[in-house]
Amino acid sequence: MPSRSESPQAADLSALLEGLCEARIEFIVVGGLAAVIQGAPVTTFDLDIVHRQTDENIQKLFKFLKSIDSYLRRPDDRIIEPTAEDLKAKGHLLVKTKYGPLDVLAFIEKGHGFEELIANSTEIDFHSYKVDGFVKSQAANARPSSAWA
Repeated sequence: MPSRSESPQAADLSALLEGLCEARIEFIVVGGLAAVIQGAPVTTFDLDIVHRQTDENIQKLFKFLKSIDSYLRRPDDRIIEPTAEDLKAKGHLLVKTKYGPLDVLAFIEKGHGFEELIANSTEIDFHSYKVDGFVKSQAANARPSSAWA
């Protein structure tokens, strides 16, 4: 079975985010990067997103994942590329890309998916893009937590 041992030296989360915007994918940034953007003193090495699970959006996301050489993060070196069916599922898809790790989530805690999260999100300017849905977190809390969205 072929393997991919080459990985980016450092994650380029900005390139991942810009690529998602250029591909016009509907997503919400959650996790560590959402906390960092809101001023939390944490470090993150990946990009976590919750994507809208419409057929059109899944196709855009699938095409984007192929364009950035994504493959599933696994404990072994087997190369398994994500499928459109993976993106339709209700779980988490953890991939490596040429820009670094990307976690594509159908939902976060309490089963909240894109539709539930978008109402409680904000919009920011990123380069020349409007990025919908950086989830409001408890940035005032001093403790880093996976509960931050």
